[in-house]
Amino acid sequence: MVGLTKRTLRYYEEIGLLPPPERSVGGFRLYTDKHVEHLNRLINARDVLGFSLQELQQFVAIGEQFNNQRAEIRQTEDNATRLNKIAEMEQTISEQLHLLDQKLEKINAVRADLNQLNEKLLAAKTKLLNDME
Repeated sequence: MVGLTKRTLRYYEEIGLLPPPERSVGGFRLYTDKHVEHLNRLINARDVLGFSLQELQQFVAIGEQFNNQRAEIRQTEDNATRLNKIAEMEQTISEQLHLLDQKLEKINAVRADLNQLNEKLLAAKTKLLNDME
């Protein structure tokens, strides 16, 4: 399906990362396109962004909060209430961006360390090549 083992899928269900799917008469899990989309977002957050399981849980919780807020806006006709809900949604998005910014800071720190190591290697290589001449 998305390259995850059955055990991983079950574990993601257990810890709340994946909503439980419907089951067939025989008890088999029936994953929908929404499940697959959700899993692909999780996999991207895990693999591309390097999110831990705890960060994934936070990522999912913030996403669910945003979806709930969106549904509340649709059900509300009062513009003042809608504006308040939109402000809440802006805060939710801000939390997502903060989570990404923290991850980017860590990635940039690792990148800087690797660049520094690479410069040292190049200097050592250059010195060795010059000494060989």
